[in-house]
Amino acid sequence: MTLNYSRREFLGAAGVAAGALVAGPAFLSAVEAPASRVAIGLCPEYNRQVRDVLAAMFDQLGGLQSLVRGKTVAIKLNLTGTTDTKLATMSNQMTHWVHPEVIGSVISLLGQAGATRIRLLESAPFGTRPLEEFMIQAGWQPKDFAGAAKRVEFENTNFLGSGKSYARFMAPGGGLMYAGYDLNHSYRDTDVFVSLAKLKEHRTAGVTLSMKNCFGITPCTIYSDDAPQDEPAIVPVGFRGPMHSGSRVPPKSAPQPVAESKDPGFRVPRITADLVAARPIHLAVIDGIYTMTAGELPYTREHSKEWVNKAVHPGLLVAGMNCVCTDAVATAVMGFDPMADRGTPPFETCDSTLRLAESLGVGTRDLKRIEVVGTPIVKARCKFPALSTLAT
Repeated sequence: MTLNYSRREFLGAAGVAAGALVAGPAFLSAVEAPASRVAIGLCPEYNRQVRDVLAAMFDQLGGLQSLVRGKTVAIKLNLTGTTDTKLATMSNQMTHWVHPEVIGSVISLLGQAGATRIRLLESAPFGTRPLEEFMIQAGWQPKDFAGAAKRVEFENTNFLGSGKSYARFMAPGGGLMYAGYDLNHSYRDTDVFVSLAKLKEHRTAGVTLSMKNCFGITPCTIYSDDAPQDEPAIVPVGFRGPMHSGSRVPPKSAPQPVAESKDPGFRVPRITADLVAARPIHLAVIDGIYTMTAGELPYTREHSKEWVNKAVHPGLLVAGMNCVCTDAVATAVMGFDPMADRGTPPFETCDSTLRLAESLGVGTRDLKRIEVVGTPIVKARCKFPALSTLAT
């Protein structure tokens, strides 16, 4: 299958010369990034209303049929961490995982719009076990997802999986952090790519929304602490520490770094921007019905058992056809300025992924250029605390 890179999803501006990709990010930043409509829907609970609200939002965006009819759709879920990583006694989907009600509703609506194959993707930790087993361990029922539409498949993308080789995605402009990325075949063998994320802050990247969700598409067989020096590992071991710290490079078989830095606040936003430019997102959906503050995972204060995170109930969903525009609106809903950069919340200790992706021509973060439909930002806003105010 071939990827349908439209100007909206990739460089986004009509008349951009092909030479822009080889001219580097400095050229791309001179091109006005595209703007795209974003929908906000109020949804107080995880029940049947989720599907209705999402259906209305997708209609406000112009509908899904032209995007997915007769096509394969890949959905990157946000199930970060292990199944036993919990905030107190709360279930993961109420704090830092996208909720199964949202997943099932998106699958159902994609199927109704004519998608012929839907793949659920996530990098399940600890070995090569199927994604379905990881879900079952979390208390979920994969059969519910499989029954939401015709031909629903699952793949653990933390290793080679069912593919015969890794899919290589070269970063536009030569890359901000790496020249390219080797990923599971499912990110290539699809027509439409959906990022299904949670509305959260991130201790390294400021916020984690539809773009930062894609940081997890990188397989630990290549990008972990324990990856071999020459070729990918057969079984994924460890975590993506080197992508944060720069402590080592990927195996020689993979594209190598193009920038030198040990600063996670420099590295992580650039890797994320590279990835969403190289593997464009066609539909971004953010679950903000229930979530938590203070980071991407639950954690306690140093030398105590007091939780830093707090459960919050924004009661909303955000969706759009451009990931930068969608994340800009979600950032504003969280009470932050999407035009902010390093040194200003939520990017106190990191560069802005929004700015970097905008500089690559993926989309605009300027709210003045983004049409918001459904619920206005001012009525949806649920302010999150600045991470710098939370002592650890």
